[in-house]
Amino acid sequence: MDTLFDISGKNAIVTGGTSGLGYKITEGFLERGVKVVAIGHNPKSKEREKEWKAKGYDVSVLIADFKDRSVVDSLFDEAIEILSGKLDILVTSAGIQRRQRCDQFCMQDWDDVIQVNLTTTFMFCQKAARIMIPQRKGKIITIASMNTFFGGQTIPAYSASKGGVGQLTKALSNDLASFGINVNSLAPGYMDTEMNVALINNPERRPMIDERIPMKRWGKPEDMIGPAVFLASAASDYLTGAIIPVDGGYLGK
Repeated sequence: MDTLFDISGKNAIVTGGTSGLGYKITEGFLERGVKVVAIGHNPKSKEREKEWKAKGYDVSVLIADFKDRSVVDSLFDEAIEILSGKLDILVTSAGIQRRQRCDQFCMQDWDDVIQVNLTTTFMFCQKAARIMIPQRKGKIITIASMNTFFGGQTIPAYSASKGGVGQLTKALSNDLASFGINVNSLAPGYMDTEMNVALINNPERRPMIDERIPMKRWGKPEDMIGPAVFLASAASDYLTGAIIPVDGGYLGK
């Protein structure tokens, strides 16, 4: 049992790993002895690297515009070089949100959301698979959403992208399970993060959401650490193709 959840000595890439939910997942891995390449979109993310290195963690931070497909393609190779060619864990946490009613939704926003949330996820998973297949093992963790299960309001691109992430997770699992690679997804519920500020401050929708959460609180980024460690560890070796809600019971009500 002592080794079942042990992920020390593993190598990981976490996209979106310097902010929001990805930041806490990265920190949770680092605290447990994982070498991490965290990829963020904000140049200020380099400050995270300094903070983590000051604590003695083995971490590198790369900066990328996830909307640029050519950059995403080369970025993975840079991360793998830092990890000396070995990858045990991939977490695809990079994501953006754009809000507008469907009839008014800007096509540039549509393209950006689909690229960052879905296409970038696939690109990293595909390249990770090419590393993990010869290893005959690996853990891929995508980040879905409550909007993987329902449509939401004023977020057509986000809902479409996260629905796609859920189906992509299953498709990848079907292709990769025979190679010893587990592909699963975490579906955060309503989380108290910067991405949800507009919703948190919405006087009409916020009370309805609060009422439906049995645990009577919004999630915190640190609530993602335990489930991520579970999916990254040997404890989940016979679990694949699953989408696990981390939602305080929201979907069950």
